[in-house]
Amino acid sequence: MGTIISRKRKKDGTLGHTALIRIKRDGVIVHQESETFDRKLAAKGWLKKRESELAEMGSLPPRAPPDPIFRDVITKYLDEVEAVHSLGKTKRQVLNTVKASSLGDLPGSAIGSKELVDFARERMTKHGVKPQTVGNYISHISAVFAVAEAAWGYPIRYDEIRKAKAVLKKLGMASKSRERKRRPTPDELDKLMKHFFEMQERRPHSICMPKIIAFGIFSTRRQEEITRIKWSDLDPKAQTVVVRDMKHPGQKIGNDVECYLPNESWRILQSMPRETDCIFPYNGDSISAAFTKACSFLGIEDLHFHDLRHDGVSRLFEMGWDIPQVSRVSGHRDWNSLRRYTHLKGRGDLYKGWKWLKPVIEHKAQFGETSIRPEVVARRMVRDLRRVNEGCSSIN
Repeated sequence: MGTIISRKRKKDGTLGHTALIRIKRDGVIVHQESETFDRKLAAKGWLKKRESELAEMGSLPPRAPPDPIFRDVITKYLDEVEAVHSLGKTKRQVLNTVKASSLGDLPGSAIGSKELVDFARERMTKHGVKPQTVGNYISHISAVFAVAEAAWGYPIRYDEIRKAKAVLKKLGMASKSRERKRRPTPDELDKLMKHFFEMQERRPHSICMPKIIAFGIFSTRRQEEITRIKWSDLDPKAQTVVVRDMKHPGQKIGNDVECYLPNESWRILQSMPRETDCIFPYNGDSISAAFTKACSFLGIEDLHFHDLRHDGVSRLFEMGWDIPQVSRVSGHRDWNSLRRYTHLKGRGDLYKGWKWLKPVIEHKAQFGETSIRPEVVARRMVRDLRRVNEGCSSIN
């Protein structure tokens, strides 16, 4: 690994002998040093001594950690996290946007607070992004930084995120999301239920949105949580459901919470066909798209599917339920988290005698392969094939 290069000095014409040591790993130079001597014998002696020292255990410099561009870091994060936990639609969209930006072209080690602030400024000036959205961007980038540094050993500096957050806050370029107070009105729900029941008549194998909307209100479950519920998650005696990987700022994966299901939501579940492991085997993005498209078609402004959860939690308080009772349904761990969902319209049950509950329970949902998740379709095909094979075996 060592060589001696002899060259004539221009200054006085004498001969200099440079002993050069260069160590490569995977084609990359990880260590290099040299020393020049007047005599070649001295150069050989130094070279032999240094090679012996570097060959000793622990003398070689540590292998330089990989430093991929941030776009590839995000891709790895999405792949590995989604393998064990379904990411929210917003988080996935935000990180894909970061991948396509100039920030995604930089090596992870080159991203500091300045680069993050520049990214935020660019999103605001060129794309009209608001401070609340900038806050979301930085929050989701922070999650990638944390995993990349701690789990993969990438030279990414998580402290730079804290610096960027402080600067963005001082400049008024980042802020927390505003609390929504939106709840669906009875007239809006009438329009939505009528629209989706008519769609069920025309396309009976489409997503059964009437049941999903009603269940979302009475159970207070989030869109993605609804699609993950399995029959095995239910406890008929306690009338509860285990909500897998419930959203929580400090614990996204493995945060399974047992929640009580009010009578209306329990009856809706029991009205679903038992053809699949999942009770609502639909794609969460498809549910969101169907809801948004219907609101646009019906002229309903600024109503999100998540507002149904807001409405359901507020309804329980209006009915006189206390904080522990409501949190047992919603899954909230503290009052501060629960408070943002409570915007009361009065006292009593606004859904008492709701005309749509009986039609929802009596409606027979039908599953079509174009509406349910691909993995559910695959499991169903395997199950059907197994039944056919078992039938053939019994005949033989």
